[in-house]
Amino acid sequence: MFTVKRLSIILLASLLVACGDSGLSASESSIAPTKKTVIHWKLVTTWPKNFPGLGTAPENFAKLVDRMSNGRLKIKVYGAGEVVPALETFSAVSSGTVQMGHGAAYYWKGKAPAAVFFTAVPFGLNAQEMNGWLHYGGGLALWREVYAPFNLLPFAGGSTGVQMAGWFNREINSLDDFKGLKMRIPGLGGEVFTRAGGTSVSMPGGEIFTSLQTGVIDAAEWVAPYNDLAFGFHNVVKYYYYPGWHEPGAMLEFIVNQQAYNALPDDLQAIVEGATRAINQDMLDEYTARNNAALVDLRQKGVQIKPLPDDVVQALRSISAEVIQENVERDAMFSKVFDSFDSFRKNVVDYHKISEEAYYKIREGDSLVD
Repeated sequence: MFTVKRLSIILLASLLVACGDSGLSASESSIAPTKKTVIHWKLVTTWPKNFPGLGTAPENFAKLVDRMSNGRLKIKVYGAGEVVPALETFSAVSSGTVQMGHGAAYYWKGKAPAAVFFTAVPFGLNAQEMNGWLHYGGGLALWREVYAPFNLLPFAGGSTGVQMAGWFNREINSLDDFKGLKMRIPGLGGEVFTRAGGTSVSMPGGEIFTSLQTGVIDAAEWVAPYNDLAFGFHNVVKYYYYPGWHEPGAMLEFIVNQQAYNALPDDLQAIVEGATRAINQDMLDEYTARNNAALVDLRQKGVQIKPLPDDVVQALRSISAEVIQENVERDAMFSKVFDSFDSFRKNVVDYHKISEEAYYKIREGDSLVD
C-alpha cells in the first residue's frame, strides 16, 4: 500500500547518498531557524476527484512533495471540472492559469500529434518497456521537445499496465461487428477503430457511465477491472473484452508550467522530479495488485469476459500500421518520435521473447505447489 512516509524516506535517503555526507556534526550544522518561504501551486486533473488510482496519484504526489520539502511547496489538487473542464487541463497549465496538471498525453493529439506516443500506441510498448524508453531510451527528451512550444515540462505520471479492450453492448465475433458502433476510445486507438468501421468518441471518464446508460455510445474502453468496477460499467454493459491492443501500457503524465518550474529553487525542482518518479512506479504497483481482486468481483457479478477473436486482432494490427504510417508521412515531429519509439520496440521485443515471454510460458499453473 502507498504510504507517503515510506516513499519520502526512500527518496530522501537516495538524495543523501547521491550528495554524500557533509561531515558536519549535529551541533556544527545547527543554525538559527529562518522564516521559510512557502510556494503555493494548483494542480488540475482530467480525472474525478480522488478517483481510485488515477485520481489518488496526484493527491499522493502533493502529499509527498509537501513532506519532502518540509512544507515549502504546497500543491492543491483539483479534480476534473473543479477549476477547468477535464480536457482543458493542457491549456490551463500551458497558459499559467495553474502550475501543474495530471492526465494523459493522447488527449492532446489535436494540438501535438506526436503526443500519442507518450500515453499509448496500438501494439506498442507495455508499462515496463515504456518506462525504459522514456528514462533510458531518449523518450523523455523527445516528449519535452514536443511540449516545449506549449510552455510545458512533462514527467511520467504513472501507468495502469496493459488495459482491457473495453465494454461492448454486443458480442464481437468479426470486424463487421464494429460497424455502426459508437465507442469511447481516444488516441490512435480511436483512429484505428474508426477505420475499422466504428465511430470513435472522445470524452472524460466521468461521462462514460451515463453515455453508456443512455445509448449515446455503444461501447467504451476506460482502464481495467479496478477502475471499471468503480465506475459500475457492469451494470449497463454485458460484454467485457480483452486484450487492450490499443493501450498495452498506458502512461499518464504530470505536466508543469515551464515558468513556474524555472522559478523554483534547485532543491524544490529536484523534489518535484523525484516525487513524480516515485508516483509513476507506485501507480503501476497499485494497479498490478488491485486489478486482480476486481476481476474476481466482476466475474462473480456475471460479467462475460471474452477475448477478441484472433482475426479481429490481426485486422486491427494491419489497420494500426496504416494509421501510424499516414501520421509519419503527415507530421515531421510524429515521424521523429516514431523512429525512436519503433527502434526501441524492436530491440526490447527481441529481448523479451527470451525473457518475459519465455518465463510467462513456463510459469503457467494455479499454484507453485501441486
